[in-house]
Amino acid sequence: AGEPPPDDVDVAPFQCRNPVHRAHYELFTRALDDALVGEDGVVLVHPTCGPTQADDIPGVVRYKTYEVLKEETKNDRTRWEYLPYSMHMAGPREAIQHMMIRKNFGCTHFIIGRDMAGSKSSVTGEDYYGAYDAQDFAKEKGPELGVMPVPSLNLVYTDEEGYVTADEAKEKGLSEKKLSGTKFRQMLRGGEDIPEWFAFKSVVKVLRENN
Repeated sequence: AGEPPPDDVDVAPFQCRNPVHRAHYELFTRALDDALVGEDGVVLVHPTCGPTQADDIPGVVRYKTYEVLKEETKNDRTRWEYLPYSMHMAGPREAIQHMMIRKNFGCTHFIIGRDMAGSKSSVTGEDYYGAYDAQDFAKEKGPELGVMPVPSLNLVYTDEEGYVTADEAKEKGLSEKKLSGTKFRQMLRGGEDIPEWFAFKSVVKVLRENN
Protein backbone atom coordinates (compact mmCIF):
# COMPACT_ATOMS: atom_id res chain seq x y z
CA ALA A 1 0.00 0.00 0.00
CA GLY A 2 3.00 2.32 0.41
CA GLU A 3 3.64 4.99 3.04
CA PRO A 4 0.57 6.88 4.31
CA PRO A 5 0.64 10.64 3.71
CA PRO A 6 1.66 12.91 6.64
CA ASP A 7 -1.11 13.77 9.13
CA ASP A 8 -1.24 17.44 8.13
CA VAL A 9 -1.84 16.78 4.41
CA ASP A 10 -5.27 16.97 2.76
CA VAL A 11 -6.47 13.62 1.40
CA ALA A 12 -9.15 13.73 -1.32
CA PRO A 13 -10.54 10.31 -2.27
CA PHE A 14 -11.89 9.51 -5.72
CA GLN A 15 -14.75 6.99 -5.68
CA CYS A 16 -15.52 4.90 -8.77
CA ARG A 17 -17.15 1.57 -9.62
CA ASN A 18 -15.78 1.15 -13.16
CA PRO A 19 -12.32 0.90 -14.71
CA VAL A 20 -10.49 4.25 -14.62
CA HIS A 21 -10.41 5.83 -18.06
CA ARG A 22 -8.73 9.02 -19.25
CA ALA A 23 -11.55 11.35 -18.20
CA HIS A 24 -11.55 9.89 -14.66
CA TYR A 25 -7.78 10.30 -14.47
CA GLU A 26 -8.04 13.94 -15.57
CA LEU A 27 -10.79 14.51 -12.99
CA PHE A 28 -8.92 13.25 -9.96
CA THR A 29 -5.52 14.70 -10.88
CA ARG A 30 -7.07 18.13 -11.56
CA ALA A 31 -8.96 17.97 -8.26
CA LEU A 32 -5.61 18.60 -6.58
CA ASP A 33 -5.56 22.05 -8.20
CA ASP A 34 -8.88 22.98 -6.59
CA ALA A 35 -8.58 25.89 -4.16
CA LEU A 36 -10.33 23.72 -1.54
CA VAL A 37 -7.38 21.28 -1.47
CA GLY A 38 -4.08 22.23 0.18
CA GLU A 39 -1.01 22.50 -2.04
CA ASP A 40 0.55 19.28 -0.71
CA GLY A 41 -2.73 17.37 -0.88
CA VAL A 42 -2.94 13.86 -2.27
CA VAL A 43 -5.64 11.90 -4.09
CA LEU A 44 -6.67 8.51 -2.80
CA VAL A 45 -8.10 6.53 -5.71
CA HIS A 46 -10.54 4.37 -3.76
CA PRO A 47 -12.72 2.20 -6.04
CA THR A 48 -15.50 -0.02 -4.77
CA CYS A 49 -14.69 -3.60 -5.72
CA GLY A 50 -17.82 -5.44 -4.65
CA PRO A 51 -20.61 -6.59 -7.00
CA THR A 52 -22.41 -3.70 -8.71
CA GLN A 53 -24.95 -3.63 -11.53
CA ALA A 54 -25.53 -6.65 -13.76
CA ASP A 55 -23.86 -5.13 -16.84
CA ASP A 56 -20.81 -3.77 -14.97
CA ILE A 57 -17.36 -5.31 -15.35
CA PRO A 58 -16.71 -7.89 -12.56
CA GLY A 59 -14.85 -6.69 -9.48
CA VAL A 60 -11.85 -9.00 -9.99
CA VAL A 61 -11.30 -7.64 -13.50
CA ARG A 62 -11.72 -4.04 -12.33
CA TYR A 63 -9.10 -4.71 -9.66
CA LYS A 64 -6.64 -5.90 -12.32
CA THR A 65 -7.19 -2.70 -14.35
CA TYR A 66 -6.52 -0.58 -11.26
CA GLU A 67 -3.30 -2.46 -10.51
CA VAL A 68 -1.82 -1.90 -14.00
CA LEU A 69 -2.81 1.76 -13.96
CA LYS A 70 -1.36 2.25 -10.48
CA GLU A 71 2.03 1.17 -11.83
CA GLU A 72 1.71 3.15 -15.07
CA THR A 73 0.75 6.46 -13.44
CA LYS A 74 2.77 6.14 -10.22
CA ASN A 75 3.48 9.46 -8.50
CA ASP A 76 3.79 10.84 -4.96
CA ARG A 77 0.44 12.62 -4.99
CA THR A 78 -1.73 9.64 -5.97
CA ARG A 79 -2.41 6.68 -3.68
CA TRP A 80 -4.54 3.61 -4.44
CA GLU A 81 -6.59 1.47 -2.06
CA TYR A 82 -9.69 -0.68 -2.54
CA LEU A 83 -13.06 -0.67 -0.81
CA PRO A 84 -14.97 -3.97 -0.37
CA TYR A 85 -18.37 -2.37 -0.91
CA SER A 86 -21.28 -2.81 -3.31
CA MET A 87 -22.88 0.28 -4.82
CA HIS A 88 -26.61 0.72 -4.09
CA MET A 89 -27.21 3.55 -6.61
CA ALA A 90 -29.07 5.41 -3.86
CA GLY A 91 -28.14 8.91 -5.00
CA PRO A 92 -27.39 11.78 -2.57
CA ARG A 93 -27.82 9.69 0.59
CA GLU A 94 -25.29 7.16 -0.69
CA ALA A 95 -22.91 10.01 -1.50
CA ILE A 96 -23.07 11.01 2.18
CA GLN A 97 -22.41 7.41 3.20
CA HIS A 98 -19.31 7.41 1.00
CA MET A 99 -18.08 10.59 2.67
CA MET A 100 -18.50 8.97 6.11
CA ILE A 101 -16.67 5.81 5.01
CA ARG A 102 -13.78 7.84 3.58
CA LYS A 103 -13.54 9.90 6.75
CA ASN A 104 -12.99 6.62 8.60
CA PHE A 105 -10.11 5.97 6.19
CA GLY A 106 -8.51 9.26 7.29
CA CYS A 107 -9.67 11.42 4.38
CA THR A 108 -10.28 15.14 4.85
CA HIS A 109 -12.00 15.86 1.51
CA PHE A 110 -14.22 13.98 -0.95
CA ILE A 111 -14.30 14.38 -4.74
CA ILE A 112 -17.95 14.25 -5.72
CA GLY A 113 -19.18 13.95 -9.29
CA ARG A 114 -22.40 14.98 -10.96
CA ASP A 115 -25.32 12.64 -10.15
CA MET A 116 -23.12 10.47 -7.93
CA ALA A 117 -24.62 7.00 -7.26
CA GLY A 118 -27.50 8.03 -9.53
CA SER A 119 -30.06 5.69 -11.03
CA LYS A 120 -32.78 5.75 -13.68
CA SER A 121 -36.50 5.93 -13.01
CA SER A 122 -38.17 2.56 -13.62
CA VAL A 123 -41.19 4.48 -14.96
CA THR A 124 -39.71 7.09 -17.31
CA GLY A 125 -36.15 5.80 -17.85
CA GLU A 126 -34.88 9.30 -17.02
CA ASP A 127 -32.31 10.12 -14.31
CA TYR A 128 -34.11 9.77 -10.98
CA TYR A 129 -32.04 12.40 -9.16
CA GLY A 130 -31.05 15.86 -10.37
CA ALA A 131 -27.52 16.24 -11.77
CA TYR A 132 -26.36 18.35 -8.80
CA ASP A 133 -28.49 16.87 -5.98
CA ALA A 134 -25.62 14.80 -4.56
CA GLN A 135 -23.14 17.70 -4.73
CA ASP A 136 -25.61 20.09 -3.06
CA PHE A 137 -26.44 17.58 -0.31
CA ALA A 138 -22.72 16.97 0.28
CA LYS A 139 -22.06 20.72 0.59
CA GLU A 140 -24.91 20.98 3.09
CA LYS A 141 -23.74 18.04 5.23
CA GLY A 142 -19.96 18.46 4.79
CA PRO A 143 -19.40 20.75 7.82
CA GLU A 144 -21.39 18.40 10.08
CA LEU A 145 -19.36 15.41 8.85
CA GLY A 146 -16.03 17.24 8.98
CA VAL A 147 -15.37 16.38 5.33
CA MET A 148 -14.87 18.98 2.61
CA PRO A 149 -16.70 18.10 -0.65
CA VAL A 150 -14.74 18.91 -3.82
CA PRO A 151 -17.14 19.05 -6.81
CA SER A 152 -15.53 17.33 -9.79
CA LEU A 153 -15.12 19.24 -13.03
CA ASN A 154 -17.45 18.52 -15.94
CA LEU A 155 -14.75 17.61 -18.47
CA VAL A 156 -15.09 16.90 -22.19
CA TYR A 157 -12.49 15.88 -24.77
CA THR A 158 -11.89 18.23 -27.69
CA ASP A 159 -9.87 17.86 -30.91
CA GLU A 160 -8.20 21.20 -30.39
CA GLU A 161 -7.24 21.28 -26.69
CA GLY A 162 -7.70 17.79 -25.26
CA TYR A 163 -9.64 17.68 -21.98
CA VAL A 164 -11.25 20.98 -20.97
CA THR A 165 -14.38 21.89 -19.00
CA ALA A 166 -17.66 21.73 -20.91
CA ASP A 167 -18.13 25.47 -20.32
CA GLU A 168 -14.73 26.25 -21.83
CA ALA A 169 -15.43 24.03 -24.86
CA LYS A 170 -18.73 25.82 -25.44
CA GLU A 171 -17.21 29.27 -24.94
CA LYS A 172 -14.40 28.61 -27.43
CA GLY A 173 -16.55 26.66 -29.90
CA LEU A 174 -14.31 23.58 -29.65
CA SER A 175 -15.16 20.25 -31.33
CA GLU A 176 -16.14 17.70 -28.69
CA LYS A 177 -15.55 13.98 -29.07
CA LYS A 178 -17.84 11.51 -27.32
CA LEU A 179 -17.85 7.77 -26.78
CA SER A 180 -20.60 6.19 -24.69
CA GLY A 181 -19.98 3.34 -22.28
CA THR A 182 -22.24 1.12 -24.41
CA LYS A 183 -20.30 1.92 -27.59
CA PHE A 184 -17.01 1.36 -25.76
CA ARG A 185 -18.13 -2.13 -24.66
CA GLN A 186 -19.23 -2.94 -28.23
CA MET A 187 -15.83 -1.84 -29.58
CA LEU A 188 -14.08 -3.84 -26.88
CA ARG A 189 -15.98 -7.02 -27.77
CA GLY A 190 -15.52 -6.41 -31.51
CA GLY A 191 -11.75 -6.05 -31.21
CA GLU A 192 -11.86 -2.49 -32.57
CA ASP A 193 -9.18 0.08 -31.75
CA ILE A 194 -10.14 2.11 -28.69
CA PRO A 195 -9.01 5.74 -28.99
CA GLU A 196 -6.30 6.64 -26.48
CA TRP A 197 -8.05 9.87 -25.57
CA PHE A 198 -10.81 7.68 -24.09
CA ALA A 199 -8.98 4.77 -22.44
CA PHE A 200 -5.49 3.74 -21.35
CA LYS A 201 -3.98 1.01 -23.56
CA SER A 202 -2.96 -0.97 -20.46
CA VAL A 203 -6.55 -0.96 -19.15
CA VAL A 204 -7.97 -1.99 -22.54
CA LYS A 205 -5.46 -4.87 -22.68
CA VAL A 206 -6.60 -6.20 -19.27
CA LEU A 207 -10.28 -5.88 -20.22
CA ARG A 208 -9.72 -7.79 -23.48
CA GLU A 209 -7.73 -10.53 -21.78
CA ASN A 210 -10.51 -11.02 -19.24
CA ASN A 211 -13.53 -10.57 -21.49
